[in-house]
Amino acid sequence: MPLEWVPASDRPDLLADPVAKAVACLDVTVQVAEIDAALADTAAFCERYGVAMEDSANCVIVAAKRGGETRYAAVMVLATGRADINGIVRRHLDARKASFAPQAEAVELTGMEYGGITPIGLPEGWPVLVDENVTRRPFVVIGSGVRRSKLALSGEALVAATRGEVLALTI
Repeated sequence: MPLEWVPASDRPDLLADPVAKAVACLDVTVQVAEIDAALADTAAFCERYGVAMEDSANCVIVAAKRGGETRYAAVMVLATGRADINGIVRRHLDARKASFAPQAEAVELTGMEYGGITPIGLPEGWPVLVDENVTRRPFVVIGSGVRRSKLALSGEALVAATRGEVLALTI
């Protein structure tokens, strides 16, 4: 079953509320496609829908701690890469400790479903760190805030849509 991509602004029902609000204000083209929610995890999604792993990017929410304060950031890397959370990301966020945010915390703070969290529509002030390899993709599939759909846009459009910071994040 091929993916049917349509403008995301035409299908807010396929987006988490914060994502739909953010998409409505964007000047970049973002597409959305409905998928089987049971296949939202990257490997299963790519296999079922014929999307190359290097055309899929994952968003992880990082909790960065320093002096009793916790700050959050989103990190975007291609599905073929692994982010250096304890090195590059931690230093960039000027934190003593950086780790993946607990699932329940990430879901509550973002207003998105686990397995569908995306950098579009995150809380105000959260930095979005985008691995340089993501920016080189003319077409990249990311979460939509819910497990039953995916977004697609170019890597450059992703940076523009999120005001992301481009870094070499993978190890």
